[in-house]
Formats: sequence, C-alpha cells, structure tokens
Amino acid sequence: MIRRFCLIICLALCWPFLASAQDASDAETDGWEQVATRAERLAGREDISQFAMTHLRAELVNWRDYFLAQTTINAGRIATVDAQLAALGPTPESGEEAASVADRRDALIAQRQELMAPRLLAQESYARANGLISEFDAQVLQRQTQELTQRGVVPLNPVYFAPAVGTLWNIFQTLTVETKAGFAVQSQHGELWANLPRAGFFLLVGIGLLGAGRRRVTSWRSQLEQTHWPLMPLWLFMLSLLQILVPVVGLYTMMTGLETLNVFGQTGEAVANALPWAGLVVLFTWWLSRLVFPSGEKPGYLAYDRNTRSAGRRYSLAIAWLVALASLFDAAMSVMDIDAGVNAAIALPVMVILGLLLWRLGVAIATKPQEVEGQTVSQGRIRGIVAKLSYTVAVVTPLMVATGYGAGRSVMLSWLMTLGVIGVVLILQRLVHDLSTPVDQEDAPKTGALALLPVVISLCLYVLSLPIIALIWGARVDDLVEVWARFREGFAIGESRISPTDFITFALVFALGYLLTRTIQGTLRKTVLPRTRLDLGGQNAVVAGFGYIGIILAAIVAITSAGIDLSNLAIVAGALSVGIGFGLQNIVSNFVSGIILLIERPVSEGDWIEVGGQMGYVRAISVRSTRIETFDRTDVIIPNADLVSGQVTNWTRGNLVGRVIVPVGVAYGSDIDLVTKILREIAEAHPLVIMTPPPNVLFTGFGADSLDFEIRAILRDVNLVMTTRSELNHEIAKKFAEAGIEIPFAQRDIWLRNPEVLNGGNT
Repeated sequence: MIRRFCLIICLALCWPFLASAQDASDAETDGWEQVATRAERLAGREDISQFAMTHLRAELVNWRDYFLAQTTINAGRIATVDAQLAALGPTPESGEEAASVADRRDALIAQRQELMAPRLLAQESYARANGLISEFDAQVLQRQTQELTQRGVVPLNPVYFAPAVGTLWNIFQTLTVETKAGFAVQSQHGELWANLPRAGFFLLVGIGLLGAGRRRVTSWRSQLEQTHWPLMPLWLFMLSLLQILVPVVGLYTMMTGLETLNVFGQTGEAVANALPWAGLVVLFTWWLSRLVFPSGEKPGYLAYDRNTRSAGRRYSLAIAWLVALASLFDAAMSVMDIDAGVNAAIALPVMVILGLLLWRLGVAIATKPQEVEGQTVSQGRIRGIVAKLSYTVAVVTPLMVATGYGAGRSVMLSWLMTLGVIGVVLILQRLVHDLSTPVDQEDAPKTGALALLPVVISLCLYVLSLPIIALIWGARVDDLVEVWARFREGFAIGESRISPTDFITFALVFALGYLLTRTIQGTLRKTVLPRTRLDLGGQNAVVAGFGYIGIILAAIVAITSAGIDLSNLAIVAGALSVGIGFGLQNIVSNFVSGIILLIERPVSEGDWIEVGGQMGYVRAISVRSTRIETFDRTDVIIPNADLVSGQVTNWTRGNLVGRVIVPVGVAYGSDIDLVTKILREIAEAHPLVIMTPPPNVLFTGFGADSLDFEIRAILRDVNLVMTTRSELNHEIAKKFAEAGIEIPFAQRDIWLRNPEVLNGGNT
C-alpha cells in the first residue's frame, strides 16, 4: 500500500515535466511541418526570390542536421533490447515454448518497435528535408546556368564605338569636375584648411609606407638571404608577407587622408573605395611573381632560366595593372547610367589585351625547367597543363565577349585568381620543403615519417585549395556546406550508419592501440625477456605473438569505440568469404602456418636449416613467410606452409653440437693401421672436436682407385663445419706427406684389342 502511494506521488510530481516535454516535442513537430509545407509550396515556383530561397534553404539545413542527429536516438536502449531478444533465442520452429517466454518476447518486440519509431520518423523527415534542399539547389543551378549562357548585345557593332570612347572621357571629366567642386565647397566652408594637416599627415605616412617602407623590407629580406639559420625560410616568407602588408597599410592610410578632405563626389567616392582593392591586386601579383619567378641568379623552385623568369614577372605585373585599372573604371561606371552595349564595347579591348598577356604568360609557364645541380626539379607536367588551360582561356574568353556572352569576363577573372591560388600553394609547398630540409644535406632524412611529412603537408595544401578554387568559379558557400554535410552524413548499412567521424574514431583508437602494442613489444624485447631463460628464438616468438594479439585487440576495441555494428554485414561477409577463401587459401594457409611456427617453434631465428634444397640461417619469421640467408649471402623467402608441411632439416635445433664427416682415400698398398692412427690423432687434436663420444675412423671399403676411410667426429659448433673440414684436410695432407702415404688419383690403362686395324692391316 505504501509503495503504491509513493508511486502515485512520484507520478503526480513528474507529470508536469512529462507534459512539458511532450508539448516541446509537439511544438518541434509542428514547426518542422510548417517549414516543410512552405518549402514544398515554393520549390516549384519560378518567381521565388534568391533571398527567400536562401533563407528557406538555411532553415531546411538546420532541420536536416537535427534529424540526422535523431537517426541514432535510443541506440543504447535498442542495443539492450536486442541483447535481451538474443538471450531468449529464436522462436522454435514447432511454435511450442513456455507462455512466459513467448509473452516476454512479444513484449520486447513491441518495446523495440516503440523505440524504433522516433528513429524511423527522423529518417523520414531527414529524407524529406534533404530532398527539398536538393530541389532548391537544382533551381539555383538552373538559374546560374541561364545567366552564364545568356547572350547580350554584341560589342562589335560600330554603333557602340563612339559612345564607349565618350564614356571614358566623361569619366575623367566627371572626376575632375566633382573633385574641383568638392575643393571649392570645402574651401568656402573653411573646412579644407582645418582638415589639411590631418590629411597631409596620413598622405605622407601612406606615401612613405608605399615607397620607403617597401624598399626597407625588401632590403631586410635581401640581407637575411645571406645568412643560414635553421628557420631562415620561415623568416624570409614572413618578410615577404610584410612586402605586401606595408604597402597595403600605406594605401589605406592614403585613402584615409583623402577621405579626410571630403572633396570627392559620387564617382570619385566609388573610385576611391575601389582603389585599395586595385592596389592589393597589383601588390599581391608583384609579391607572387617575385617568388614564383625570382630575380637574380637563383633559378627558384620551378628552375626557370633568367629570360623566362623575367618574362613571367613582366606579363604577370602587366595583367595585374590592367585588371586594377579595369576595376577602377568599373567602379566609376557602376554609379553612371551606361548602356549595356557601351559597357561591352569598353570591356572588349580589355579582354583582348588580357588574352594576349595571358597567352604570353602561358608560354613562360610552359617553358621546360633547366637542370640545377643539387636540386630535384619536376618534369613540368602540371605546369604544362596550366599553360594549356591558360592558352584556352586566353582565346575563348575574348571570343565570348566579342559574341555577346558577358560571362567571358567572369571566366577570365576566375582563371586569373585560380593562377594566384596555384602560385600560393607552390610557395607554401616550397616553404614546407625548405623547413624540412636541414642546412647540412647529409642530415636530411631519406626515409621515414620525417621524409614523408612534406608530402603529407603538400597533399593537405592541395585539398584545402579545392574549396577556394570552387568559390572562385562560382560555387556558393551553401554548396560547400552541402558537400560537407553529405560527407558527414556517411552511408547507411541496414540499420547502422557509418560516418566519417566513426572512421576517424576508429583510426585514432587503432593508432593508439598499435603504438601501445609496439611500445610493449619493445619493452619485452629489450628489458623483460633478456632476463628470462628463453633462448633468442623463444623471445622472438613471444614478441611476435604479442604483436598479433595486440593488433587484433586494437582493431576490436577501435570498432567497438566507433560504434560500428558489423552484425548487418554478416550475410555479406559470409557470401564474400567463400570467394575470398578460394582466392586467398594459400595466404591463409601460410598465415596459419606462421602461427604454428610461433607456437611449436620447430624453427627459430638464427637456426641453420635446410628446406626445399635451400640451406641457410633463419633471419626473420613473419606472418606469411620466413626469410633465410644462404651462405652466398642471398635472401630466400620460404612460405610458412612449406616449413610446416614439408621436410625441414634443422642443424642447430636445441644445441649447436653436430657431426662432421671427412672422407679420405689412400693408395693401394698403404699401411692401413698407420693411416687409421694418423687420422685419429688429427681428429683428436682439433680444438672443436669433443672427446665424448670420441672421434672415430672407419675403413669404409675398397674403391676403384683407393682404400676409402672416413673421419667421423662430433663438433662443439656445427656452424663451423666447413671450416673444420678444411682444417682437417690441410692437416691430413701434411701428415700423409711426412709419413710417405700416397693419396691416389684416378688412372686408367688403355689396351688396344685389334691394333692392326689402326694401321690398315699392316703390322
């Protein structure tokens, strides 16, 4: 009774919170339904504004992220219920089981369906939001395509030539008139002389930074190039950035001084606002061209000759000045009412000149690099592609503008900015290379992680440059966010979803487990196992076995930590295992044999073995194969299966004791007792021959040319059997010569059966 009363009290206290949670959930559902309904109503309309579409798309993206997070809701409870159902086992085929078990199974199934309901609804809402976002993106892409392919007026019409020249002259006149009027007005009100000191100060500072400041930084950089510091490339790069920063600050300081005078009109104000951007284009191009095409004797990173580098700097700066002037004119014309045909007629000559300059710059880029002593120079395949693209843009974009397609200007500017991004990536790549290369070239790592570090960083630079290039060529930030969302979404397998976060978690946990395994292996190899009684082969087996177990455990822990459910892959894995089993049966056989070798240890590192006609020392036992070093100092790779299933002779298994057999032949008529005595004395006198059991001399038989004997002795170290045999032979030859015992060699007497045949019957 008391328990029931407490339960009622708890429910009464918690009911408001449960009701508020339910109300919040209903409010979220209603909010999503309103957004989705409005999006579905506007998705097919062509008159929807870009602002409304962008705003609505942002709302859909937020809801999609929310539903993506909800697709894994109740994951812990579902896993628990699945474990409970697995514990109950499958339903008997006969259908007969205890009523309590059947009721419990039905309750768990109903509970699981209830837990899965929010996840399924989230997946449906996620698919709905994702589809609506795709519809809006397709509509935006269609509009961009229409704008890109829209044809305007043709600037080659002579009607627009005279107005175009008149418009340019009108811009100069307007600027002059507005500025004079501004000075007159400020002078009449007495503000000109009041603002002149402050404006003069800013103008003087700006001019100083533009001139003397830039020259001073350039001088510092030239002086620093003569020194050799470990971080000198980084300091040089920082000073080169100052070569841009100082003049840019000078430009903005000058603009502040001019704005202080307050003498510009509408056109002058537009030009003044565009002036810092135009100056930045020139300064950035000057900085980039000096690093990509350096002056002086040094060929630079791309190893161009002096004339090519000079041409590259010249054409790059010419393009920058032309783009800067064109941007100033565009700023002035933006506040004037100018006909589209006149605007196109003004842009056409600029595009033609830009095309010619870009063509010449492409020729400089395509020039083959020269050989530089002590420097690895690329073959120029990438620069050849860049040059060909420059040729294409230089020809196509002026033709597009000439035929009325105004998108040609955007294509030209996008390609020029792309060249700038490529140049910056090359400079950063060179900086990483210089920082990773020590002053003493002999200390530079040829292999290993340090040698791969510049390659990895260069790859990261290329990947990071891709979004910037995409934005340059018209991609929206929403498009990049969409790509990232799709990447973060991952892919679904059954009821499990695998995302890049799971892969990153798996990689980090596995890397930590792998490093921990290698650390423990090193401790075992160098500190723990040398203090035990295990021989070298046993120590290596323990270390290798621990490595296999550690890597397997690291993989299992990494999979579990990442939350990757591989149960859904069981059927696919079962189907693939049959085909893989046939294709990899030899590899699996060798792998299992390698484990057997580590456990039974019939062969250990350092053993002298003979297998398959190959004889040598075991140098390494890996998972798949064993490497032996022959007496010719050549490595032979033996599959582990051959060592387990084939016949192997291990000359040093257990100990180094082994037998040497030295055959000896003496001439017929020799004193065999003396021969036996001398051979026994020679064998007993050798320091490697043990006396327990004593060496033995055997009279093995009567040969065709000699009486055959053998010395059979046990050696302390069978590894020296060849040396011992040679030393015994030397001693035998010496003792036999002193005793007058002849060592025969093969002799044959030839008897002619019919000698008269050789003389033609004449004897």
